[in-house]
Amino acid sequence: MDWNDFRLILAIGRQGSLKGAAKALGHDHSTIFRWLNALEGRYQVQLFDRNAGSYTPTEAGQRMIQAAERMEREALSVDRDISGLDARLTGHLRITCSESLAYRLLNDLLAGFRAQYDGITLELLVDNRQLDLLRREADIAIRATRPTEGELFGRQIAETAWAIYATPAYLTERPPVDTAPYAGHSFIGWHMEAAAAAAQWLTDTVSDDQIIYRSSSLINQMMAVKAGIGMALLPCYLGDQETDLMRVSGTAAALTRELWLITHKDLRNTARVRAFFDMVGQGLIDRRSLLVGASKVHA
Repeated sequence: MDWNDFRLILAIGRQGSLKGAAKALGHDHSTIFRWLNALEGRYQVQLFDRNAGSYTPTEAGQRMIQAAERMEREALSVDRDISGLDARLTGHLRITCSESLAYRLLNDLLAGFRAQYDGITLELLVDNRQLDLLRREADIAIRATRPTEGELFGRQIAETAWAIYATPAYLTERPPVDTAPYAGHSFIGWHMEAAAAAAQWLTDTVSDDQIIYRSSSLINQMMAVKAGIGMALLPCYLGDQETDLMRVSGTAAALTRELWLITHKDLRNTARVRAFFDMVGQGLIDRRSLLVGASKVHA
């Protein structure tokens, strides 16, 4: 066996399907299917049980996955050790953050960073999931959670606030906004399976029949507010900068979160990572009033 055999089985095991593994490995479904059949045929062993497109590892498959995970951890450790010694302000830097942060705060800061460090190529992964920094899915993450893994290093930026927003036109046609449960008002919310704290807060605060429109995208929720569909719970750094939106509630204390800049501890002294922490981290700190919801308070 070579490493590619192990990568194949590890991807199928993690994704639970050939489609997911194909996406993770950058190949098409038929190629993954062909490779798996060839590997199983070569060793005359079934590595996965198939059930309606779902792939569950057999005992042999699980054994191979465990070996692949050990090999991956060692390879990633060596990669981080070598990268951590890199004193050059050149190379590739992969950053991950949420959709709303990317939309409202990050692009200007990244433009300034590139202007100063034009030898560093940036890749921004806009994803509301927490990508795994231990597995080098990203080099740097901007997250609304404090890092808990011992191998991660973080710098706290600020706290982020949330409030309810609407358009002036919407408010002229509805009863005065008071406090929860905001009777007589329509809301834009998350899809039913969303696990975000803000989604749970809205579910606990207003009745289900008040949520008349749902979206998995905060940017789309904001645009739905602008279209007059209803009110929405938004981070203040997003809603406060929209001149055609009004903040119609105080900030929701239960939703206040710490914003952190995070990397793996082995990468913290890499020149390009350190430069990003210094420049972009300071840029975010300079925008702290936006993040905490103090920059603009609507009547």
